[in-house]
Amino acid sequence: MSDAARVELRRFITAKYPTIELTDDQDIFALGFVNSLFAMELVMFVEKTFDTRIPNDELRLDHFRSVNAMVELVHRLSAPTSQASGA
Repeated sequence: MSDAARVELRRFITAKYPTIELTDDQDIFALGFVNSLFAMELVMFVEKTFDTRIPNDELRLDHFRSVNAMVELVHRLSAPTSQASGA
């Protein structure tokens, strides 16, 4: 899923900011184009696209700073769901 998540996240960010050249480990907040509204759009995009809920304790800026950080968050949130359904 990591590659699919990476592709979807990059597609979402570059659709909003088509002129940005972004690496997967680059801090999108440090680049200066991300505002609080876009941060909330990212949260909603992740929840909808990956069919998950982001708990309040996971709503940390560090989890959304880079494509890599968001991929890790998606992977972490998806893992317990698949384990719980097998139990």
